[in-house]
Amino acid sequence: MNLLSIHNLSLPIEDPVLKFLLVLIIILAAPLLLNKIKVPHLLGLIIAGAIIGPNGFNVLARDSSIVVTGTTGLLYIMFLAGLEIDMGDFKKNKWKSLTFGIYTFTVPFVLGYFGAYYILHFSVLTSVLFASLFSSHTLIAYPLVSKLGIAKNSAVNITVGGTMITDILALLVLAVIVGMSQGDVGTEFWVKLSVSFVIFGLIVLLVFPIIGRWFFKKVDDKISQYIFVLVMIYLAALLAELAGVEAIIGAFFAGLALNRLIPHTSSLMNRVEFVGNAIFIPFFLISVGMLIDFKAFFKSWETLEVAGIMLVASIGGKYLSAVATQKTFRLTKEEGKLIFGLSSASAAATLASVMVGYNIILSETETGEPIRLLNEHVLNGSILLILISCTISSFVSMASAQKIAEQDNEDTVSGNSHEEENILLAVNYETTVERMVNLGILIKAHSNTEDLYALNIINEDKNESSVKNAEKLLHTATDAAAAADVKIQSLKRYDNDVINGVNNVIKEQKITDLIIAVNDEKGFSPSFVYNLYNGYLQNEDVNVLVYHAAQPLSTIKRYAVMIPEKAHLEAGFFHALLRVWNIARNSGATLVFYASEKILDILQKIIKKANIEAEFIIMNAWKDGEETASQLKDDEALILFMAKRGMPSYIPRMRLIPELLNRSLADKNYLLIFPYSESESSAEKRSVGNHDDFMEIGNVIKKIFK
Repeated sequence: MNLLSIHNLSLPIEDPVLKFLLVLIIILAAPLLLNKIKVPHLLGLIIAGAIIGPNGFNVLARDSSIVVTGTTGLLYIMFLAGLEIDMGDFKKNKWKSLTFGIYTFTVPFVLGYFGAYYILHFSVLTSVLFASLFSSHTLIAYPLVSKLGIAKNSAVNITVGGTMITDILALLVLAVIVGMSQGDVGTEFWVKLSVSFVIFGLIVLLVFPIIGRWFFKKVDDKISQYIFVLVMIYLAALLAELAGVEAIIGAFFAGLALNRLIPHTSSLMNRVEFVGNAIFIPFFLISVGMLIDFKAFFKSWETLEVAGIMLVASIGGKYLSAVATQKTFRLTKEEGKLIFGLSSASAAATLASVMVGYNIILSETETGEPIRLLNEHVLNGSILLILISCTISSFVSMASAQKIAEQDNEDTVSGNSHEEENILLAVNYETTVERMVNLGILIKAHSNTEDLYALNIINEDKNESSVKNAEKLLHTATDAAAAADVKIQSLKRYDNDVINGVNNVIKEQKITDLIIAVNDEKGFSPSFVYNLYNGYLQNEDVNVLVYHAAQPLSTIKRYAVMIPEKAHLEAGFFHALLRVWNIARNSGATLVFYASEKILDILQKIIKKANIEAEFIIMNAWKDGEETASQLKDDEALILFMAKRGMPSYIPRMRLIPELLNRSLADKNYLLIFPYSESESSAEKRSVGNHDDFMEIGNVIKKIFK
């Protein structure tokens, strides 16, 4: 029995193994082939879907398996858009997003309505629905932009926020038109729609974070965490449909709800992006391509006329909206092009609206032909619109995003010198390894890739068990970093004295930050305190971070940051402050600074250039800060700037901190930061180089102390 007799090779292919194999080959080949000719592989997947689909060579049918997986991909795109949005930037740009949303809804809508009513002579009801098709857009090029590392660019944030607004408005128009066509639009309809949408929004945005925070605290299993994310996506999509709006709005809201619980640098975020970009999103693009029927455009001139008006209203309207947004907010030309590129693609909401309108039969002709709300010419024209708009979106977005990314790199790099950032994790207890790795990833700068080190000192007779234990700890650290797509360099060292071993590695590897963990069972024991003050803190050119984790970093809502008086006079203060900046920026948590009025004034001037949420409270005495720290609520953590004896910011009461932490914060997360005190070697090593955060802080400080 040969292969041909085993499998039924009649078209379309029905064998599930062959179907999935063919789709995987397309997903694999598209980027490899098209990248060489500078064609976005997203476009290649759409074209491939058209070729193998029922309107092409009919190799595969657009059956339920393709639709289900493709629907997940569509929801995934919207979920990632909500998940990756920088909430600090979003709040700062909310009025810009609202303005863009109004532009990109109104301009295409007006063009579409005039084209439908005055040129195509559609009814008012059909013209309004026809016009709403062009107001929405699908962020089909978002994965391209995100991959280039500019997802936090203001133009991207404005577009993503505007997408939420315009898609909601367009889909609300669809709901109203469907209701009017069925003759049941009245006060009851509007009340029901409004109330259901508000309830849906409150459930997703308020209840989902509570459920997510509880789940991530209780469940450590990585697979279960990922499945939980999928459950939240589909549950939000279902609630949206029950509220009378499209599922994609629910997926976007789910991304916003889980935004702070899935840090951008976490292993969970890496898994979410990996599975989506590898499987679900490509399936969606292929399923969209399967709808394209090139033959329809040669059958009727009316189809071409409708398609032409749709293209002018959609592409032209989006272009005018992008230009208006660029001019209104004085963005660069490339940012204006990026807004146009991201917003020009019509696929998800457009297709949903067309299919709904096509399936609504208003009446019948004398011959029994159905008169639809949207006829087959609009359906075929929408397919051409999807193909052309996705093509334009892919090319324009990729070209403008690359230029913006290159410009960002030029702004970041000045000369050949680089600000060193080498973070060392002194791993000793198995229960603390993964927590230390997560903190190391969170505080590091995105631009540096191989700056994490994990070290274990073997000082017990160098027997086989101690060697195996060291290898196990380092392997755990390597795996935890790899899950977040971060490379960590593991170091195993033999030394009779742990402190000397760590200090020697600090010198050899030019370490800038040392992280040591507090064991849950021992806490701040006398031996730990002795090793800290008489060992690790003897390094003059290293920030020492003492970390205790009682719950996952992603579940922390707020950090109370205590800064002693004169801390800004320490040589390493602003370098250490950047670590705190990165914690807030990468996790989305709020920082509440407690410090003297003078230090808060400095921080408020710096904070204007940092996209983080912060509050400022004057702390008159160090004792007041201790009382605040001992009263932290659930899901709050403490960051405490410390100093050793002889430093400007040292306060005698700092000797009582270990006892306070053991007594009051054993069940809380806390981080003690000891900024370095500058030596000649560190001054040479830390010459401020290219990193934009250091340039910004340095420039501000020069102005403050000028």
